[in-house]
Amino acid sequence: MTLAAAAGHPGFLSPTGVEIAFLLVGLATFGAALITVTTRQLVHAALWLVVALGGLAVEYLLLTAEFIAWVQVLIYVGSIVVLLLFGLMLTRAPIGRSPDADSGNRWIALGVAAASAAALVWVVVDAFRTTWIDLDGPAQGSTKASGEFLFRHWVLPFEALSVLLLAALVGAIVLSRKDREGKS
Repeated sequence: MTLAAAAGHPGFLSPTGVEIAFLLVGLATFGAALITVTTRQLVHAALWLVVALGGLAVEYLLLTAEFIAWVQVLIYVGSIVVLLLFGLMLTRAPIGRSPDADSGNRWIALGVAAASAAALVWVVVDAFRTTWIDLDGPAQGSTKASGEFLFRHWVLPFEALSVLLLAALVGAIVLSRKDREGKS
């Protein structure tokens, strides 16, 4: 008898509707992320990033982590992508194909991405090999506990990221201004 059967879990051969939805949304999110990093059009990459980040928010909802899902939507989809598009507009990035946006290191980047993905999958599978999450029961973490953990342990990284994004926006404005001064 397997560990899953002994614990009363149906196993992989009889997935629930939530598990099927999780898999389908995960595949769609993976596809959007793949298009995001492979497209040569910067604006399209930013819009596919919206789809990928929105898919992650749906995955959080399926895992009954509503607070994290809405934080994902508000901060990443609502702020980061808008800031990215604003920066693209200020620097007058080309709307169509951008051949100069490709560094020619696609195969090296693909190898590093595949190795990183394999290491991440191995670590997650090894860490949660015999752990089952009961999706039908009550939520494991409350909004209060999640918020306290995020704002107690992750405040400095959030603030560092905000300073980095502010510096990127100021840099985009400076680059935009220099082009105008040179043409006058």
